Amino acid sequence: MMATRAAPFLLRRVGLAGLMVVALGALTPLLASGQSAAVLYKDADLPLGEKLLREHRCAECHSRKVGGDGSAIFRPLGRINTPGLLRGMVEQCNTELNLSLFPEEVTSISAVLNRDHYRFK
Repeated sequence: MMATRAAPFLLRRVGLAGLMVVALGALTPLLASGQSAAVLYKDADLPLGEKLLREHRCAECHSRKVGGDGSAIFRPLGRINTPGLLRGMVEQCNTELNLSLFPEEVTSISAVLNRDHYRFK
């Protein structure tokens, strides 16, 4: 009974985007649990990922957040140390910024970031 009353309150309080971030947080350990980059990014469309990074001006946003060319945002204090966590962070940007990316687009962006910055195996 308590959970039924709490759900509408929680939805009003944090909104749908907040609930999605909470859900993502719950799923992140599953995403990060040993999937190699080769498996996670196997079917990623790298040209699509590059195009989406340009279209959504990700580097400009990162530059505003951390200064310089924005590359300091990569590998923040060891928080992103697996391919799954990288994909989860891209999904978080997708959710917070209402980009409406499909899962395969998030994977493509993550694969490009992995190739260019993280180099997870």
